[in-house]
Amino acid sequence: MPRAGLTPATVVDEAARLADEVGLDRLTLAQVASRLGVSLPSLYKHVPGLDGLRRLLALRGIRELTAATTTAAVGRSGPAALRAVAVAYRDYARAHPGPYAASLRAPDPGDAEYQAAAEGAVAVFLAVLDGYGLSGDRAIDATRVARSALHGFVAIDAAAGFGLPLSLDSSFEQLVAALDRALTSWPR
Repeated sequence: MPRAGLTPATVVDEAARLADEVGLDRLTLAQVASRLGVSLPSLYKHVPGLDGLRRLLALRGIRELTAATTTAAVGRSGPAALRAVAVAYRDYARAHPGPYAASLRAPDPGDAEYQAAAEGAVAVFLAVLDGYGLSGDRAIDATRVARSALHGFVAIDAAAGFGLPLSLDSSFEQLVAALDRALTSWPR
């Protein structure tokens, strides 16, 4: 019989906290079970194994990141929207490194729920890029460039890879300014 109060949502909540602490790559079902005070087999009543748990963490990360970037973009366009989305992206990745890392995986083609969540995340970037006059394949290319630049910055920051004494915030502002210049002059 499942432990009272234990649900898939509580398992994912604890897994997210644990992934934030130890890293997604070091997350195990045994650790989650231990933190919840249940036996490992008990978790299988709530999540379909480690891969299934990682999928649920990815969905959580994508949805939370989409909500954060959407909220940041509302009422803004062009450079102001780009900056707001970039800051929200960085802030989310810093505050929730476990679900953020899980969210980077592309959805399996047959996973409609995951696909819909991923499309929502891309839609935020496409809306920002619309303010630059970019659409279609050009917008997809620009989305990949912007996402790669933002992810690169937050990944190096998370790994403490920026050892020089210059302010990280200043460098991040330069990254956003460089993205703005690139998007403004994107090939037509």
